[in-house]
Amino acid sequence: MIGVDVGGGDRLALAVLVQYRMATTEQMHWVIAPGVRIEQTRRRLARLREEGLIDRITLPQAGRRRVWFPTAYGARIACEWPELRGRRPSRTASDPTAVRLKVGHALTVTETALAFLQDARHRGDVCRPLDWVTEVHHPIGSGEAVIPDALLYYRRGPVGGDGGPMLRAFVEVDRATMGPGLEGNGGPSCSRTIGGGTAPLPPGPPTRRAEAGQPATAIAGQHPSAGRRLDARRPDLHSQAALRQG
Repeated sequence: MIGVDVGGGDRLALAVLVQYRMATTEQMHWVIAPGVRIEQTRRRLARLREEGLIDRITLPQAGRRRVWFPTAYGARIACEWPELRGRRPSRTASDPTAVRLKVGHALTVTETALAFLQDARHRGDVCRPLDWVTEVHHPIGSGEAVIPDALLYYRRGPVGGDGGPMLRAFVEVDRATMGPGLEGNGGPSCSRTIGGGTAPLPPGPPTRRAEAGQPATAIAGQHPSAGRRLDARRPDLHSQAALRQG
């Protein structure tokens, strides 16, 4: 057997962009390849762009940060892979204008994913790049549905270990742009959905209005300890996500 994963890094990079919607160069580096020099990530992204699989916009702020997103061609290819089968990228996910208009919130959501990934790596828990799924449609009955910013999968303990059940959580990131009414309606619906519609789950940490420019994150968990464990990550999540707000 050949012990080389030919194209594996390119495949993961494209899959992450399709699933996360968009990310900066630095975010992509820390998500897919934190153990190598960032120049390698830059070369990988440039190569994928040359192949027509991804594209980028350049933010006008200081530093002219590049934001990467999948092209329609790249999304079609990635969604044929087993790990992304069933995913339905937004029709505007590959439109540069739509990307530019959504960039503030979307990059904060990506930074939130990165906070969980980095913390899991530090703790030795299981949370891989593709364990963060954005904007998944979840019916809750009576013709209603919720579309959280992300669905998170997280398991305590190392790969292959018996660290307990896989935790699932809906994550909502508010950049102080949502009214209290919209914030308050998300948690119960998310809890009912994760619980299979049979009974309300123990509530996750309550939604907080963003203060001093920090994003507030509402989390509905699958397990009574899920909310507490994820709530413990809130300070790190806030400090990292705040770096990407524009």
